[in-house]
Amino acid sequence: MIDEKFIPEGVERCSFPKFMAWMFFLLLILLIGIIAAIKILWKGLGVTGLNNYFGFGLWITFDLSVIALGAGAFFSGFLRYILRIDELKHILNLAVIIGFLCYSGAMMVLALDIGQPLRCWFGYWHPNVHSMLTEVTFCITCYLMVLTIEYLPIILENRQIIKNPFCHHLAHNFHVFMPLFAAVGTFLSFFHQGSLGGMYGVLFGRPFAFREGFFIWPWTFFLFILSAIASGPLFTVLICSLIEKITRKKLVSYSVKELMGKISGILLCIYVFFKIIDTYAWATGVLPKMGFTFDQMFNNVYGKWLLWTEIGICGIIPAIMLIIPKLRRIPALLYIAGILTCSGIIINRFVFTVQTLAIPVLPFDKWYVYIPNWTEWATSVMVITYAAIIISLSYRYLPVFPQEKYLNSK
Repeated sequence: MIDEKFIPEGVERCSFPKFMAWMFFLLLILLIGIIAAIKILWKGLGVTGLNNYFGFGLWITFDLSVIALGAGAFFSGFLRYILRIDELKHILNLAVIIGFLCYSGAMMVLALDIGQPLRCWFGYWHPNVHSMLTEVTFCITCYLMVLTIEYLPIILENRQIIKNPFCHHLAHNFHVFMPLFAAVGTFLSFFHQGSLGGMYGVLFGRPFAFREGFFIWPWTFFLFILSAIASGPLFTVLICSLIEKITRKKLVSYSVKELMGKISGILLCIYVFFKIIDTYAWATGVLPKMGFTFDQMFNNVYGKWLLWTEIGICGIIPAIMLIIPKLRRIPALLYIAGILTCSGIIINRFVFTVQTLAIPVLPFDKWYVYIPNWTEWATSVMVITYAAIIISLSYRYLPVFPQEKYLNSK
């Protein structure tokens, strides 16, 4: 192979022409997204499905979802370096890469959603100190820097780059201080995950999202944190399994995946328990105080089926599958539970983002339906394609999976 000297030692990769064909396919999809992004930045948000009723739509749903699913990075780092669960070192590199891609992808989406990206610096230079989004802005930016620092030593361990003495020592020193970065990342992620949920919980003019809470924090603050750390590790497991399926190689032992599933299962049980309590308190307490009923929060499009799907099919069922050892040890059931859990988180972010704005709150108001157009879909797929490109390059040229050469030599 042309690039054989750059591939990690002791592993096999597909031929260079086959890899280039795969990359060419991804770049074509990326190009479509870039064209859509240029159109949006050139002509403004009027070319999207957003309007005066739906300032938030597909992009913010996508943004909140990938940030939650990318929580596997900070939580896996917390478990590995702070709680000293050593088995997670075999999948931690992938978790860091996924976290980096989720957060950098979220920043790309926000650059489009702002509408005037040339003024993106306003949030940093003229911060609204009373807004939770200010805290989110600074925390996401700082945590992306932390993820970049955590990703850098993985890049420096490339077979050729590591031969450089400076790069070798730099990579080693980064590893020495990795527990510090893991702790900083946990702190930053904890607060911005919570504040993303807390932002909705304080919208007293939007009865679907408004919640009572603990001191200054609405319950959605804590629910967003719990849902993120419950789904993040499972998303990492799903991406790992997808890479294994595509490459037809074993990259991480199933015991590590099962451990991640067990941890997520415990957290998912806690999240679903409090989510049910929160929903009941909201329906029987918060809404009547605001002059609304539970039935008024739903219609034929944004119906109760979304709520039952989120809590029941995508909450209770995967929680049971993950908490019972006999079920968790069956790979197919573990992966199904992971897909259901991640789907439930996406539904949760969707209803908080879109359904919150669709519900009429004034006497002369009516239900509105949001339909994203092709530019929003194309740019969202662009970010996913960008992630696929980086993962493909990392898998081919970087030692992402420490167990790979041992698992495939048997």
